[in-house]
Amino acid sequence: MSLTFATATPETLALHVIDADGLDAWLVDQPAQVASWVRASGFSAALGKHLMVPDADGRPAFVLAGYGGAAQRARGRFHLAGIAANLPAGTYRIASGLPQERAAQEALGWLLSGYVFDRYRSQTRNPARLVAPEGVDAARLEVIAQGEALTRDLINTPANDMGPDALEAACLELAARHGAGTQVIRGAALLEQNFPMIHAVGRAAAQEPRLIDLRWGDAGPRLTLVGKGVCFDTGGLNIKPSSSMGLMKKDMGGAATVLGLAHMIMALGLKVRLRVLIPAVENAISAGAMRPGDILPSRKGLTVEINNTDAEGRLVLGDALALGAEESPDLMVSMATLTGAARVALGPDLSPYFTDDAGVAAALEAAASRVADPVWRLPFWTPYEADIEPGIADLDNAPKSGFAGAITAALFLRRFAGEGQRYTHFDIYGWQPSAAPARPKGGVGMGARALLEALPEVLGL
Repeated sequence: MSLTFATATPETLALHVIDADGLDAWLVDQPAQVASWVRASGFSAALGKHLMVPDADGRPAFVLAGYGGAAQRARGRFHLAGIAANLPAGTYRIASGLPQERAAQEALGWLLSGYVFDRYRSQTRNPARLVAPEGVDAARLEVIAQGEALTRDLINTPANDMGPDALEAACLELAARHGAGTQVIRGAALLEQNFPMIHAVGRAAAQEPRLIDLRWGDAGPRLTLVGKGVCFDTGGLNIKPSSSMGLMKKDMGGAATVLGLAHMIMALGLKVRLRVLIPAVENAISAGAMRPGDILPSRKGLTVEINNTDAEGRLVLGDALALGAEESPDLMVSMATLTGAARVALGPDLSPYFTDDAGVAAALEAAASRVADPVWRLPFWTPYEADIEPGIADLDNAPKSGFAGAITAALFLRRFAGEGQRYTHFDIYGWQPSAAPARPKGGVGMGARALLEALPEVLGL
C-alpha cells in the first residue's frame, strides 16, 4: 500500500483551516461574494466540517476546513483526516490557518486516512490526496505511515492466514527489504537451545512455536525490541469464553507493532544496532498442551508455576527478554497485548507503559505529545513482587488476588529483563474499537511513534 504525499498540479485546491473563533475575522478579509456564500451555507468552522467555495463560474475555487475550538480539539486527534475522508477526489494543499506545530501531526493523519484493509474485500480508498505542508519532513512521515500500515495489516489478518509460519514470513520479508539478518529457532530446537517457556506455550499447536531473531545495523547504541507474537490465543486448557476469543487474532499485536517500528527505524537509517525478538506461537489445545499446575523452567533459570494457561504472553516474552538481556543492550523494550487489566484502567486509546528510568519516561511523555501518540506511565510497584511468588516455584504466571493485573504482569517481565537493565514495557491494546479520524475500526499501532520520536534523546543519537 502506498501512503504518500501528492505532487502539486494546476488543479490542486487550496484548503484554508479555520478556527471557529477566527471565522468572523477571516470573513472580513474576503470578497463580498465569498463571505456571502459562506454565511448562506451555514458554515461555522465546526470541527470536522468543510465547505467547498466556488469561483464566479461555479467551479471549486478552494475549501474551508473547520478546526473547531481548543476544547473540541482536545477531545481527539488527526482532525483534518476526518475532513479528508469526506472530500471529493482531488489534490489539496493547506494554504493557511494550520499552526506549524500541528502540521506534521495533521499531515500524517491525512496519510493514514488513506489506509484500508482490502485483502479479503475490495474497498474504496480515500480519494483526497494532500501535498506535503511546507516545513514538514515529508519523507519521514511517509515512512511512519508505511510502518503503521504494516502493523495494521498484520493485526487485521485472521489467524488462518497469520499463524506462526506467516508471521515468520513477514519478518523475513521485512528483513530482506532492509538488508537485515535473521535467525529462527523452531520446534524441538527451542528446548535444545534453552527456550522452554516458548516451547511449552506453543507445542500444542499445528504450527511449530519459534523464536525469530532479526538484526540490523553495525554501529551505535544497542536497541532490542521484543514483541509478543501469540498468533491466536484460545486460552489453552483454561479456555476463553467465545466472547473473549473473538478478537484473539490481535494477540500478536505486540509483534506487529514492533515490526512496524522496526521498519521505521531501518527505513529512516537510525544509527542504532537494532535487534528484534519475536516469540511466535499459537496457544492451542491438544494432548500436548501445558496444564494448570505445571511448573516450567525458563531460560533465566527461574521456575514458573502455571496457574492459568491463559496468561501465556508473559511466558513467551520471559524467555525472549532473558535472551535479549544477555547482550546488555542500551535499551530494551517489550510490546504486548498482555492484560485486560490495562484496558480496564486506561481504555483502548492510551498506551500504558512501565519503566524505572525517569529519563526514558520524560522523553516518552514529551514525544507522545508532539506526535499525537498518547502514552501513560504505570508503576513497576515493587511491593507487589510478593504477589508473583507462589512459594512452590520462583514465580506465578497468574496471581490469584486479581488486583493490579497489569502491574504484576509487568513485574513478572522485569524479572526476565534483568536487574539494572534499561527496560521499558508497553501493555498495548492494538485495536481500534470504532472508527475515528485516521484510524478505521481494526488493528492499530500504539506507542511506536512516541518511542520513535523519543529514541534520539533516550539513546543520544
